[in-house]
Amino acid sequence: MARNPLAPGWLDEPTDANAIDAAVWPLGTTRTDAGVLTIGGVDVLTLRERFGTPLYVVDETDVRTRARAVREAFERETAKHGTTAAVYYAGKAFLSTEVARWVTAEGLRIDVCSGGELAVALASGADAGSLGFHGNNKSIAEIDRAVQVGVGAIVIDSLVEIERVAAAAERAGRVQAVRLRVNSGVHAHTHEFLATAHEDQKFGLPLDGAAAAVEAIRSHDRLRFLGLHCHIGSQIFGAEGFAESAARLLAVHAELLAGGPVPELNLGGGFGIAYTSADTPTPIDELAAAIVDGVVAAAAAHGVPIPALAFEPGRVIVGGAGVTLYEAGTVKDVTVSLEQGGTAVRRYVSVDGGMSDNARPSLYGADYTVRIADRRSDAEPALVRIAGKHCEAGDIVVNADYLPADVRAGDLLAVPATGAYCWSLASNYNYLGRPPVVAVADGDARVIVRGETEDDLLRRDAGLDAE
Repeated sequence: MARNPLAPGWLDEPTDANAIDAAVWPLGTTRTDAGVLTIGGVDVLTLRERFGTPLYVVDETDVRTRARAVREAFERETAKHGTTAAVYYAGKAFLSTEVARWVTAEGLRIDVCSGGELAVALASGADAGSLGFHGNNKSIAEIDRAVQVGVGAIVIDSLVEIERVAAAAERAGRVQAVRLRVNSGVHAHTHEFLATAHEDQKFGLPLDGAAAAVEAIRSHDRLRFLGLHCHIGSQIFGAEGFAESAARLLAVHAELLAGGPVPELNLGGGFGIAYTSADTPTPIDELAAAIVDGVVAAAAAHGVPIPALAFEPGRVIVGGAGVTLYEAGTVKDVTVSLEQGGTAVRRYVSVDGGMSDNARPSLYGADYTVRIADRRSDAEPALVRIAGKHCEAGDIVVNADYLPADVRAGDLLAVPATGAYCWSLASNYNYLGRPPVVAVADGDARVIVRGETEDDLLRRDAGLDAE
């Protein structure tokens, strides 16, 4: 069969449209002889029967395994050079009290960036001293609470925050540890990175303004300067961008040592994962070794001690552990005119969720994988586009993949690698309730975030109060 000209160049037509790539799915995901997917020891038919669809499924063992692997990789590499590493789980990827407990049990700290995320982390029982607090526009109330509960580090994002955090520390009678977020001029995306003099973004301060900002921090007795912080991007493959950023940061780090201690360097997160079989993220062991080697080389070049390092991964810990289950509704073939002449057919398969449970394709053009989850089919592969049910032309869940040509209404479809930035970006667009989140492990399934009903949505409508 000739290749469908509507297929993107990166997408290979599979010989078996039932096959699952282990790099994309949660660890240990399997199919039964009948073709039913099993995640964390629980088959998807059981999950649909108990919890319905759409449904977020998160493999707890997968999350814990990846969290432990990241921590151990950075601890191992830094220990080789006589320093240490702290790993903060970036809560913005997906945060609930259960997930917070999983990652802290595996020795990670937690990075939050709002009062709500701070509340969740504290409610989970996390030690406030193990938390970092980010944000480009923290409110006075958020800063006050962070200082009062003893948050381990607040990331200063602007000059005005220096005064705000110092004032909060004075009110609380505490000395507050802070980091300073700077822009190294390095922006990395997947396997490419760009190094420029300045970055046009809302976060942090330019690197050439760091010395003055640190002087201002050190002028306050209630503030303790930990070091510089930089985040260079997201979904990054390879270590080159981190090495370039570290070299620039350590040049300033060396200058700052003349005015006082600079015990650490925080290089942020952004480590990439596989969303499709075409993605080739760097294994975490290789990534940790290359990043730490880059820091060691830069420290030697500037003649400074190797600082303690900190990192803030989120997606690489929880992203690959998540799968979203949908039920197929309508199947529609659309004839598309080609620029080079002629036509081709795109098969639209609509599901019972969409951009309200996964905004990333609409926001970023993100690509995902899809498979029929409740049966095996010998039908030839057909190019499909998985569409949501929202009243929006851009409501696409999977832009392009291959499913068996006999895909039909009622099929249970599974989209992997949805653990990060799907639930956390979810909305009630078109008054759809956000789906529940179910954790699976060792053959057991339990709800860790309840789904929303229509009654839940109506309960917030103040127009009904008088009725």
